[in-house]
Amino acid sequence: MMNNSEIISKTELFVKDKLSSDASGHDWWHIVRVRNLALKIASKEEGNAFIIELAALLHDVADWKFNNGDELIGGRVAEKWLKDCKVNEGIISEVVHIVNHISYKGANTPIGLLSLEGNIVQDADRLDAIGAIGIARTFAYGASKNRPMYEPDIKPSIHNSFEEYKKSVNPTINHFYEKLLLLKDRMNTQTAKEIAESRHLFMEKYLEQFYKEWNSDDFNH
Repeated sequence: MMNNSEIISKTELFVKDKLSSDASGHDWWHIVRVRNLALKIASKEEGNAFIIELAALLHDVADWKFNNGDELIGGRVAEKWLKDCKVNEGIISEVVHIVNHISYKGANTPIGLLSLEGNIVQDADRLDAIGAIGIARTFAYGASKNRPMYEPDIKPSIHNSFEEYKKSVNPTINHFYEKLLLLKDRMNTQTAKEIAESRHLFMEKYLEQFYKEWNSDDFNH
């Protein structure tokens, strides 16, 4: 029987192998950042560190965005892995619930209820979707899906259902308005809300500069 530390180490190797070839912004280093952020948030907000670390490591092991929109595939993969590791059934159930309900599913889509541990992992995941790294990940994902960077005539959509959100093929800049700029006000913990402020401000400044350059408004005679 493995102890918690051994389970974490083995899970790290499992996830790293799964995501080693990703170039969409959902790679191993995304997992590392989310895990580290989640544990730092937990140091202030409390929660079960073992559940938080497992959920952070496994939250993108089989993302619906790359699996025909199957929103439960991540939970199934995580459950099988944790059972193979002989993890306690109660912990497995909690981790699977987090993996299945962590994702953003559209601006007007109801939010699934999560435990303190789930809220912390969700906050860490959302923090990695905003700020400088969030911007880089957004363009990496858009490129991986062959989406244009920006089309002035295509306006952002406020999705009313997960199905609508899944089908979206809007340009990458639109994603700022459809998701990234909305995340600051959707953080669960006070710690994450404080971190989100500066990252949100950075995105607003970036968009201001983007439009200046797009319209050549930064041209000085």
